[in-house]
Amino acid sequence: MNVIVTDTGFAADDRGEEFQPPEETGAAALDLGPDADVSALIGRLEGVEAIRIAFPAFSDGRGFTMARRLRMMGFTGRLRAAGHVIADQYAMARRAGFDEVEITPELARRQPWEQWQARADWRAHDYQSRLRGAG
Repeated sequence: MNVIVTDTGFAADDRGEEFQPPEETGAAALDLGPDADVSALIGRLEGVEAIRIAFPAFSDGRGFTMARRLRMMGFTGRLRAAGHVIADQYAMARRAGFDEVEITPELARRQPWEQWQARADWRAHDYQSRLRGAG
């Protein structure tokens, strides 16, 4: 079972959600690939409680853009980044709009909670927010 990372720690993925492909109308939880067209979801987000966005590689940042676009489209449900996301990317994931990150147990062993926790105070390290506050 994969591990869910939130600002408060590691947790088991025990919600029992069944993420469905974006073509599945009426699904409460959607699974988006890194090349999904989020604009195709316009008008279909009501009733969607969670969206999981796949990160197929550590160097693939398309999911961050997708999360930001979904939030700008008004999605207020839970956003989950899944796959190849490392602790150093956690603050960026949170700023982009993700609520949680799903990682493998192997990655959780290599990067324990303390490494993620160092980035859990993601608002304190937001360069753009500090600039806006200084003006």
